[in-house]
Amino acid sequence: MNDSAYALFVQQQTDRGIDLEQVKTRLKALKIETPSWGYGDSGTRFKVFQQVGVPRNPFEKFEDAAQVHRVTGICPSVAIHIPWDKVEDYKQLQQHAASLGLTIGAINPNLFQDDDYIFGSLCNSNQAIRKKATEHMLECVAVARETSSSLLSLWLADGTNYPGQASIRQRKHWLLEALNEVYQALEPQMRLLIEYKFFEPAFYHTDLGDWGMAYNTALKLGKQAQVLVDTGHHAQGTNVEQIVAYLLDEQCLGGFHFNSRKYADDDLIVGAINPYELFLIFYQILDALSDAEAGVRQTAENIAYMIDQSHCIEPKIPAMIRSVLNVQTQYAKALLINLAEVRAAQEKQDVLAAENAVRTAFELDVTPLLQVVREEMGVPVDPMAAYLASGYAEKIRARGKGGASW
Repeated sequence: MNDSAYALFVQQQTDRGIDLEQVKTRLKALKIETPSWGYGDSGTRFKVFQQVGVPRNPFEKFEDAAQVHRVTGICPSVAIHIPWDKVEDYKQLQQHAASLGLTIGAINPNLFQDDDYIFGSLCNSNQAIRKKATEHMLECVAVARETSSSLLSLWLADGTNYPGQASIRQRKHWLLEALNEVYQALEPQMRLLIEYKFFEPAFYHTDLGDWGMAYNTALKLGKQAQVLVDTGHHAQGTNVEQIVAYLLDEQCLGGFHFNSRKYADDDLIVGAINPYELFLIFYQILDALSDAEAGVRQTAENIAYMIDQSHCIEPKIPAMIRSVLNVQTQYAKALLINLAEVRAAQEKQDVLAAENAVRTAFELDVTPLLQVVREEMGVPVDPMAAYLASGYAEKIRARGKGGASW
């Protein structure tokens, strides 16, 4: 760590009116969940390129996830996907996770890979298939109960490809009927996070096509249902940070699936394409944390930050580390926004001053700050270099090819 660079950084931020001790406290408290499927073989709709050394089972996925947590210090939980991560004994998986310093995070149902779901799952016109899909979700609630998870994360692929293919309104009723049954099975500490996606794999209509549909569904279910925002699930040009602000104010933002997109749901490393968007999302969250309304603050405090990526050509663990570090970097920059300065400019209707107060923080080099925070947390100052030097990548090559995949 360069002490003189940090001393200069401290002086500059103090002059800007930033409480760096509070910034450091919040940085140390940041937790980002990584997905089990991000460590396995995965790819595009065209092909899965198998890599040497990927995990062969859920236990090895957790071992790889532990490497990300070891070098970053901020990834203590791992989301699992059922049936990709189905095991005979979930307590054994939970104990294995604990032995690695990890916990099991969100439980993700799979309602898109069974042949029965060709025309939908929870929204299928076939009652038997709707029942099968609902029972799978109830199975996932039971897994959450057994593993002490408090989150059920739903992405629904249901939709149609052609006008007239199905009744859009009837499918809406079937969806709510199924989710009501699942909602009633939740434990009091559990939350159902409802994701949305405006297209793909369906191309004419998607049953949960945007944040408004997800929000309306959550409202009808109850306070244990909230919206999950996937940063890759929007149309070009969508103002994602406005959606975030709106859902925060409505006290219905439950979590994020972080990734990055250039065209559609590209599943690229988060922050790789538009880091400013990620920064501005955090700006809205931090602004909500200072809101006078207790419910808004509590919503912002209770957001589940999760990565959702399937690394197709990148080595799995380094790609995950890069994603986590990119999130941490943009969060650090957002913490350096002088919110009082922004609000003063807003009151004066000084457009340029308000924009400048936000942009100034984005343009800061936060490397000295992050190095000090990591040092104080007892993790490597350079997490990527530490992983590459650890020898773990060479060790897992003994697994060979043909690991777990989706």
